[in-house]
Amino acid sequence: MIYSEKVMDHFSNPRNVGVIADADGVGQVGNPVCGDMMTFYIKVKDDHLTDVKFQTFGCGAAIAVSSMVSEMAIGKTLAEAMAITNDKVAEELGGLPKNKMHCSNLGADALHEAIKNYQNKLMGVSKESSAGAQAGHEEHEEGCCCPYCDGPVDGLEDVCACRHCDIELVECPECGNYTNKADASCVSCGARMTK
Repeated sequence: MIYSEKVMDHFSNPRNVGVIADADGVGQVGNPVCGDMMTFYIKVKDDHLTDVKFQTFGCGAAIAVSSMVSEMAIGKTLAEAMAITNDKVAEELGGLPKNKMHCSNLGADALHEAIKNYQNKLMGVSKESSAGAQAGHEEHEEGCCCPYCDGPVDGLEDVCACRHCDIELVECPECGNYTNKADASCVSCGARMTK
């Protein structure tokens, strides 16, 4: 696995690591498949991100992505920061190996969740109702995306295949998410799969 110099620099010398104790918004996302967890903290003034910090538990690519996202976001308006995409993050880092592209998804998503959290606070939306809406969104996303690479899934409802991973997927009878047909247990909930 070959990483660009920029990825290695952001991994070895991550920028903006830490917590903002009085953050205006906090966003956390994770990937149960690889174990990466990212939490972003933001400070907002006059619709601009004045400070962005992160804490990341994960591989070198996840740390590099978090560092890059934080640098890309500081000083931007909320709308500009929401326009930071997974592809833009990977491009700024000089590319990521295909099996690490999911890390760029997590970085941008965690930033977007922090911004949404800030906006929900401004509108007086409770954490519970926001989390409920978010959970419904996640269920839909997991139902139509590969749990290993977040790529699109083709096929029928019972048996599908991921275009990117080239693995056959089946629906878990316990949680309803897709998992590798060849695995003994579900990647999402750990339920034993019957063959």
